[in-house]
Amino acid sequence: MREIHSNEITNAVRELCIKANSFLPKDIENSLKKSFEDEKFEIAKDTLMKLIENSSIASSEKVPICQDTGMACVFLEIGQDVHISGQFIDDAINEGVKQGYEEGYLRKSIVKDPINRINTKDNTPAAITYEFVPGENIKITVAPKGFGSENMSKIKMLKPADGIEGVKKFITDTVKEAGPNPCPPMVIGVGIGGNFDKVAALAKKALLRPIDEYNSDDFYKNLEEEMLVKINQLGIGPQGFGGKTTALGVNIETLPTHIAGLPVAVNISCHVTRHASCII
Repeated sequence: MREIHSNEITNAVRELCIKANSFLPKDIENSLKKSFEDEKFEIAKDTLMKLIENSSIASSEKVPICQDTGMACVFLEIGQDVHISGQFIDDAINEGVKQGYEEGYLRKSIVKDPINRINTKDNTPAAITYEFVPGENIKITVAPKGFGSENMSKIKMLKPADGIEGVKKFITDTVKEAGPNPCPPMVIGVGIGGNFDKVAALAKKALLRPIDEYNSDDFYKNLEEEMLVKINQLGIGPQGFGGKTTALGVNIETLPTHIAGLPVAVNISCHVTRHASCII
């Protein structure tokens, strides 16, 4: 049994909050550059160049890529042979978010109550997801999620008779309805299966997979490629100005489900699909 003190978790979360908000993952950065090279529509090409320049300035100056520094979504894969000492783990994570958003001069966007709307002033509490895995390490991923894109996300309880065509239509319709609102080019996380709550979490988790890594199942790999083509044919384009680059990637994850159900969730992310990880 390995012991990890909660201070290590706090320190890791603090650093990841700052890093994730200032540095685009390489897969997103490379995809933006490739889209710029492939784009023919002048306005779209110019917009992509501005997004690339913005990312470069953010990383070199260590400032936020976007003014919406998001809700801190924190994912932990905890080895079953780990014992955490010190603070309660939720408190340790939230302390890391508090320190990271303060030290990184990141916008605090969380309200304590959804109706009364009083800001907590430190961007806590985080949205925390735990997964237990074999081993004696903890993998922590911080994925700040802005709500311009989060608000465009949807879940639908399809019937098995709707089949794969119903799934495709729901994904395409969700992106079409979102239009320019989520600051495209988007990254689309899709969950299929499970139940109402599991499928939403699955779609969010899909956004953590690099967009240049496909689903290991050939059927879903082909579906990811097909949906990316269909979405880019919508012509929404970068920031909604038109062009061939509406989405940078489509990541699909699946779970077993009930014989009477076909849950589907689409979690839309903007071109600033931020996440940073470490292992302790």
